[in-house]
Amino acid sequence: MSHALYSTVLRLGLLGYLPVAWARHARGQGHPPNVASRLWRAGEALPPAPRCWLHAVSVGEALTAAPLVDGLRARWPALAIVMTTVTPTGASVVGQRLGDRVAHRYFPLDLPRPVARALDAVQPRFFIAMETELWPNFLRALARRGVPAMVANGRISDRSFHRYRRVRPFMRRVLQSIAVFAMQSEEDARRIVELGAPAARVTVTGSLKSDVPAPAPGAADRWTTLLGLGPEEALWVAGSTHRGEETPVLEAYLTARAKHPALALLIAPRHPERVGEVEALVAARGLASVRRSTLTGARRDNSVVVLDTVGELADLYGAAALAFVGGSLVDTGGHNMLEPAVRGRAVLFGPHTSNFRESAQLLLDAGGALRVADGADLAKAVGALAADPARRAAMGQAGARAVAARRGALEATLALVQAHLAPDA
Repeated sequence: MSHALYSTVLRLGLLGYLPVAWARHARGQGHPPNVASRLWRAGEALPPAPRCWLHAVSVGEALTAAPLVDGLRARWPALAIVMTTVTPTGASVVGQRLGDRVAHRYFPLDLPRPVARALDAVQPRFFIAMETELWPNFLRALARRGVPAMVANGRISDRSFHRYRRVRPFMRRVLQSIAVFAMQSEEDARRIVELGAPAARVTVTGSLKSDVPAPAPGAADRWTTLLGLGPEEALWVAGSTHRGEETPVLEAYLTARAKHPALALLIAPRHPERVGEVEALVAARGLASVRRSTLTGARRDNSVVVLDTVGELADLYGAAALAFVGGSLVDTGGHNMLEPAVRGRAVLFGPHTSNFRESAQLLLDAGGALRVADGADLAKAVGALAADPARRAAMGQAGARAVAARRGALEATLALVQAHLAPDA
């Protein structure tokens, strides 16, 4: 494959994708494509140069990038940070968590003209992509302009690895444009080298998710009050759930609540546009529900809270007695189980954790998490933990210690920025 062929395929894909995306959005099932913003034909003024460009595709990457933003600002206070996302939910998190510390824009469509317009506007001193966002035209344009690029907190999922291997000669050329790869694990490093990254440019730094700071003191108490939790209630947070997971979660909740009526449930669907669908599933089981955004007073007894806001899940884990991390009962690769662990919470997840293989094994080895096989197994685990506060606490402490022992990725990443990207920024 050549860059010209890649651009042609991308254009054809967009022609097929955009009508579908608009139709789904009209039905309330997806985000608007934000074509105008991603073409970079116009935009608000950017902060004065020098500027760097930090890209985080969506919510998870934006949250993980927050400590890196603070680290960059501390080391290079004169350097303005332009941060891009692809999704509106990612943009919302950037606004909520980072405010005026960064200037947010949408990432350009990976076609030559939008990429050129974006780079002309930003004129970055260097570029950092969170995790492994590999956009061939964009990276080639950076290289032609002499702008060094970095992959930070890099990982290669099973699915991505198999897909990239099919076009390995093309990927080798793409990866040559990147100055340094800061990978989460030895396996991620091995995979990126196999795909064509020069081994001398690859470093294992660990996961930046281990360096996300714990919430401020009193944060859990504020959530307990807002959610209207009684002194005897224990909250179970089922976070980042996908279609096919809410049903076993609700069945497990009903089973556990029959013996432990003080158990409360909050469900946070991974995609906020599915809130109405989740509410219907709750109602079908004879349960009341309330959206987090409308919860300003006391919660009705046994109402299931459905999280319809963005960027609050990580802090809500701090108010939980136990957490289930979704994307793991269905085969999507799982989500970030370190978020509840760093807050000292007992963690449950299903069998599908290929996107967070090392994090899952870290918690399992430390005794901070349990892996459940299916919905029936989830019900057993929730019931057992609901009945045993001491075990929940011990698991939470073990998980928090394991995550704390892995800290250091942020400093290692900043050292690579200093050495390869911004020695005189």
